Amino acid sequence: MRIKLHHTPYISRRITRDIINCEFVEVRKDKNAIEAEIERIMDADIEKEFDLDEKVDDILDDQDEEIEMLNADRRQLFWMTKKRLANDFGVILNNEDRFSDIAHQVLDFLWEEDYIHYTCSDNQVKNIIFSSIDEFMKGFEEADSSVLAKLKNYKRKLIPGTEDYDLVYHRLYEEELIKRGLI
Repeated sequence: MRIKLHHTPYISRRITRDIINCEFVEVRKDKNAIEAEIERIMDADIEKEFDLDEKVDDILDDQDEEIEMLNADRRQLFWMTKKRLANDFGVILNNEDRFSDIAHQVLDFLWEEDYIHYTCSDNQVKNIIFSSIDEFMKGFEEADSSVLAKLKNYKRKLIPGTEDYDLVYHRLYEEELIKRGLI
């Protein structure tokens, strides 16, 4: 599953919590500052993928008549084109590799900007960050399904996309993540 923009505040909070609770990491900056920087790094990674998706859409839109004439599967063409252009945009499509790359970026930033200090190997701290991302993404689907089920049975009917729906969804989602120990 892909990381989405609405995941980044939760993931950054989880990573920050795990780093702060780690016995071999000395935190030198405010918790909120660390969360904000982690979120910024993750958002930048997601934005690169958005840019790639837009470019692929533009390419396929330019070839729309030919795609229709050949009765080609647009989703399959989208994926093949995306795979071909991913390196040009600096996007890693494999989730495990992507999470590892994000973990390296976070670790490098936090160390270089003196947000944290540690005396162990880089890999130990990177693995904490990687595990935070990976565990969150695994638990996300379960939490999301539970929230959607609760929203179906909600007393008042909420319309998806409205401000009320979004507020209730995020509140329930956060409660579900806390209950599952994801944040």
